[in-house]
Amino acid sequence: MARWYQGHRFCGGCGSPLFERKTERALQCPSCGRIVYPIISPCVIVAITHEDKLLLTRYANGPYQKYALVAGYSEIGETIEETVHREVYEETGLQVKNLCYYKSQPWSFTDTLLFGFFAELDGPAQITLQEEELAEARWFPRDKIPATDSTLSLTNEMIEVFRTNDIYDNCKGGILCGQELN
Repeated sequence: MARWYQGHRFCGGCGSPLFERKTERALQCPSCGRIVYPIISPCVIVAITHEDKLLLTRYANGPYQKYALVAGYSEIGETIEETVHREVYEETGLQVKNLCYYKSQPWSFTDTLLFGFFAELDGPAQITLQEEELAEARWFPRDKIPATDSTLSLTNEMIEVFRTNDIYDNCKGGILCGQELN
């Protein structure tokens, strides 16, 4: 929030200094009355499974070079389920089915709300890597998945859930578990 407040000191409509509202997390312009709310970007994290394997990826750029899951931001007019299908296909060339909502997590480092899904491979397991985004993507058998050093992130938690458990036991009770959503 401190970063958001620092980056939103003036009204985008009239240029006046904004002030914090007392009743909610928002800023308001005393001149034109505009109310500005923090922007939270929806993002998906997808654990793609095939038989007893999990697809792990490494980012092509950026400081984080450990294994991760397929992830990406929703585009305007797109449902979160459509985001899962699009991001998986764009980054890996794979199709998925049986989306299972796992849980969400706010991620303040990028102003996102992460939606975690497990999904099953639908079709061939041949990966077509989007090299601008990913340096690596490969299938790991459950017993060969490297242990994660932390479960603070939704990505690491989901990797551990698959590595150590039956994913559907953990998805049961999830509002969308095991159903194709589109």
